[in-house]
Amino acid sequence: MNVTQIFLASTLYGTATLAAALDADLFPPAGRRILLTSNHSVTAEVTPGLTAAPGFASLSTRFDEVLDWNAVIAPQHPSTWSPRPEDVPLWERQLRSFWGLGTDRIELIVESLQVPPAQSLCRLFPGAAMEVYADGLMSYGPTRFRLDPGLGMRVRRVLHLDLVPGLEPLLLTEFGVRAEAIPAAAFLKVIGELEAAVQTAVELPPEPAGAGAGGPALLLGQYLSALDLVPADEEEQLHVEMVRGAHALGHREMVFKPHPSAPAAYSRRAEEEAARLGVRLTVLTAPVLAETLYERLRPALVVGCFSTGLLTAATLYGLPVARTGTGAVLARLSPYPNSNRIPLVLADALLPDLADPAAVRSWTPPGPERVAAELAGLVTAVGFTMQPKILAERRTQAERWLASNLTPDTWRYFSRGRLTTLGLPGGIPAQLSFLPRSRAARRVARLLRRAVG
Repeated sequence: MNVTQIFLASTLYGTATLAAALDADLFPPAGRRILLTSNHSVTAEVTPGLTAAPGFASLSTRFDEVLDWNAVIAPQHPSTWSPRPEDVPLWERQLRSFWGLGTDRIELIVESLQVPPAQSLCRLFPGAAMEVYADGLMSYGPTRFRLDPGLGMRVRRVLHLDLVPGLEPLLLTEFGVRAEAIPAAAFLKVIGELEAAVQTAVELPPEPAGAGAGGPALLLGQYLSALDLVPADEEEQLHVEMVRGAHALGHREMVFKPHPSAPAAYSRRAEEEAARLGVRLTVLTAPVLAETLYERLRPALVVGCFSTGLLTAATLYGLPVARTGTGAVLARLSPYPNSNRIPLVLADALLPDLADPAAVRSWTPPGPERVAAELAGLVTAVGFTMQPKILAERRTQAERWLASNLTPDTWRYFSRGRLTTLGLPGGIPAQLSFLPRSRAARRVARLLRRAVG
């Protein structure tokens, strides 16, 4: 029987990840390979999609055909549309006819299986085998929602970039799905190819002049306010802190790469601060991957909050990195199971604080053994507190880690209320749970604070 593989992608980073996996021969042979693109923009009708991104044409050569998911389900939006169960047989017949699939055996390779459009596509082909590829750091966290076993049991692998060597992804482990790393060499080769294509499409900052010349500091924006993680004003201030921190480390040449969806105004305060400090700041508005800038600029420092780009810079390119703002975002992150929590924890726990110049200058990436010994337990504990039902089998591991590792440095990753609710070490014992609600107890606590203060 002929096999058709359908690869669903919505970002250039995800498409580059797929291209690297194909180049590394991580997929079995197929008679036909389709790249199905999806535009998740709120105004997808007027916002350029993945196929318009500089360098996409180069990546698309790995596929026999490129199709548009938005066109198939229009006027519905890919991020919200899901088929009614009774309509699935009709949709499958329609798609097989529309895409010329005939009686082919279908294999689906998707991102973010927990939500549409990936989940919608997988429901439309109920007999298809499925694989999930990770677009960033979220694969190290738990599955966001409890999945129908009819979907979860069909997943064969989670493919991911090994951005934190020594750490295994939690994604879909509740179904026993194995994780497989995409070779770094294959991904770097794809990015090199992409960078060459981008050079002819957009004007990038010039390369450092002279042999051995140091590159600029590269500042990565994430558009956190769009995700309701911080107010817009605080996000602009975060960009200002990036400029100040890099300046304090001696950098006078900087490149700011805002998030492609962020308004132009989000870089103005950073530009004003750079001018005040005598720093030459270039704002790069071209919609290119940060990784193509690593190839082109070889930055002397990469600064961000919790962008996946920080880990690709450190792990795959060996570049100096620093994080800033992670503590503030962690403190207000809501709800507790927010899928950004694990990426935040990884950035905060692994990377040096921009406000600590000595730490930035001396930092080196931890080896796999140290990560397995020191970080894996933390991630398991945070993951369990996020999704205790999905990761129920990890409870004993979480309890063991919390019982011996809660310190002033690690408390910021947890909520006492959450630990109390789950009956975990660090929470308030059940027999004392009335105390936070007791006026008398609060009054005594205030008197004690005054006495010792």
